[in-house]
Amino acid sequence: MIRLLDDQHASRGHRPHARGLPRGPGVRFPAPRCSGAARVVAYSNVATILNAAVDDGRIARNPCHAKTVRPPKVPPRKVVPWSREQVLAIRAGLPARYRVTVDLGAGCGLRQGEVLALAVDDIDFLKGTLHVVRQLKIVGSRLVYALPKGRKTRDIPLPGSVGAALTRHLEEFPPVPVTLPWEVPGGPATTVNLVVHGRTNVAMDRHTFNRGYWHSALTAAGIQSARATGMHALRHFYASVLLDAGESVKALSEYLGHADPGFTLRTYTHLMPTSEDRTRRAVDKVLGSTPDGLATA
Repeated sequence: MIRLLDDQHASRGHRPHARGLPRGPGVRFPAPRCSGAARVVAYSNVATILNAAVDDGRIARNPCHAKTVRPPKVPPRKVVPWSREQVLAIRAGLPARYRVTVDLGAGCGLRQGEVLALAVDDIDFLKGTLHVVRQLKIVGSRLVYALPKGRKTRDIPLPGSVGAALTRHLEEFPPVPVTLPWEVPGGPATTVNLVVHGRTNVAMDRHTFNRGYWHSALTAAGIQSARATGMHALRHFYASVLLDAGESVKALSEYLGHADPGFTLRTYTHLMPTSEDRTRRAVDKVLGSTPDGLATA
């Protein structure tokens, strides 16, 4: 850990804050060439320990907070979206009453909390619009309704296929009114006619859903359970479909509820079709339907 602090300062030509501390065979340090993720964890642990030392009066200030120290960062990983076949396999592995969660995640780009808090009143079948106005979240071990992430509501185009799936779901599993506090435990009681609910007509929290249904559906689809394979991966699939179809980053950012289109671009830029791909598709769409290619004059 001390080596990590030294590396941060020494790489910028500064005298290490850790100089003078015990060194020798009995002192263990992480390898200087450790991975980016390991450096982030080590740095966080060191900063926490030194914060406690400041609180106890052992040191005057935390050297991790010095202006000359930049916390290590993990290089962002490129999103690899699931294939259509994988998404359908996961959907098939879920109980019938929860398959609509895949339709909403992959077909509308909703976050898990937004899916679990969707009300039948939020669906405008006539206009083909989905109103995302709340999420289901856990605050202090209690379920509450709250505004979506970033306190940003939005409207999303409702594809006909998702609308049809919702209609079938609501016929088999009618919406159930569930009352929960708003924003915080003890907040104003709010009743929502939930589209997705448990077998005992209660709200479905994400932990129960993940442990009871999602993980087993992943296993059935041959996908390993991990942080990267949570329901959030359905949003990546949604983004890949829209970008492949030529949708703009600005529109995608609005549909996903991102605060900054730049974040959307940085996350999904590698999924955008190249100009060559767009050119081929544009011409093939107009001229590629003839059996012999271009019609002769």
